[in-house]
Amino acid sequence: MEQIIQTISGWVWSPALVAICLLAGLYFSIGTRFVQVRRLREMAKLLFSTDKSQKTGITSFQAFSMALSGRVGTGNIVGVATAIGYGGPGAIVWMWIIAFLGAGSAFSEATLAQIYKEEHKGQFRGGPAYYIEKGLHSKWLGMLFAVIAVVACGLLLPPVQCNGIAASFSNTFDISPVAVGAVVAVLIGIVVIGGVNRIANVAQIVAPFMAILYILLSIVVLIVNAKVVPSVFMDMMRGAFGMHQVLGGILGSTIAWGVKRGIYSNEAGQGTGAIVAGAAKVSHPVKQGLVQAFSVYIDTLLVCTATAVMILACKTYNVFDASGNLLLTANGTDMGAPGVGYTTAALGTLLGVKTGGIIISIALFFFAFTTIMAYYYYAETNLVYLFGKGRKEHILIWVLRLGVVGMVFFGSLYEAKAMWDLGDIGVGMMAWINIIAILLLSPKAFKALKSYERQKKEGKEPVFDPKEIGVKGADFWELRHEE
Repeated sequence: MEQIIQTISGWVWSPALVAICLLAGLYFSIGTRFVQVRRLREMAKLLFSTDKSQKTGITSFQAFSMALSGRVGTGNIVGVATAIGYGGPGAIVWMWIIAFLGAGSAFSEATLAQIYKEEHKGQFRGGPAYYIEKGLHSKWLGMLFAVIAVVACGLLLPPVQCNGIAASFSNTFDISPVAVGAVVAVLIGIVVIGGVNRIANVAQIVAPFMAILYILLSIVVLIVNAKVVPSVFMDMMRGAFGMHQVLGGILGSTIAWGVKRGIYSNEAGQGTGAIVAGAAKVSHPVKQGLVQAFSVYIDTLLVCTATAVMILACKTYNVFDASGNLLLTANGTDMGAPGVGYTTAALGTLLGVKTGGIIISIALFFFAFTTIMAYYYYAETNLVYLFGKGRKEHILIWVLRLGVVGMVFFGSLYEAKAMWDLGDIGVGMMAWINIIAILLLSPKAFKALKSYERQKKEGKEPVFDPKEIGVKGADFWELRHEE
């Protein structure tokens, strides 16, 4: 079974998907005139803005925190270690590249999610399924994305996060993975039963706090290892472009693992960040587009980099080729297969193995826990898209909640490799559909940005009128403008 899963993952994550992710990010960056750079200062300011005239929805900061919850998870601790283990230090540079370019994709998909959002039972709902149906006039493709998102986010992705928690707690505290899985499943159940508002309230406290704390901790490790930091960055650059004398032969793996783990971590182009973006109450879609682009930076350029530089500076990693052959032991000691052990060992060089393991386990718990919350919200929104106008919606949401809780527990029972491959299949299938959709809809995102920047230049508070830029199907904004 594991071989079949791995084969399917390889099909989904073909070189074509890696290429289209990079090229799409470049296209959106050029099309927006690198809005992720030009409007960087404004991104931070907009975190705390909200449209008080809209009673429905959540604040921009809550939407940012929920998106950050989805982005900052095991990918930042376990995923980074895996990228280094199979792609070498250079994989991190490609994670940076996909994050920088991906911020353009994240901006565009979030803006589109806001343009085509709907109001449903006191909440806004939006995302790829909505803009595919309304923008591309393709109901069947919107439904296909929604079905994949429900399966991927409700069933495939939660086990990956819990698997990381269970493995870490088992190694550090000698607690049975089954017991860890049971506790995490119960806690997740308590949160998701409270619905969108409870998820948003938990996320806006836990996600930013843990991200800041983790980054500060990594800075301490870097200060202690300050002498080797310049050589670490040189190794990363040499590896990224095939110039490392030992690892030059795995350049393809370096790029593939960097892009794959980058997208898995920051979700740019995957479509899930757009789902959260559609829930926010803002006066103009571009505002939330800028906020979501900023969350990509926080995830990859800060949190992922923090993990990577800790591992590389402390030399607590191995590098393997695609066949599993050991190519390099950084410090002459075999550190085993790529995983959370690399990060734990790095922190252990400063604080001791036991203390380092405890800190990483706690960080991993909060990162992964909030990510599971975000996954549930993604799945629920797409379930509402599929069945929101029928009588079965309430029953199906409860089925989904039980399914997520069950899969969280399931994730604690099996090896991480199978869990990661299942997660990769879900991410890859969503990315294929979403990237093609946002490329086709890109003119509308570009027009919205021009509308926003024109109003800013005129000294106005930007408000959105879909008729002004020739957008049809933006029902919420059309009704609001008429009022």
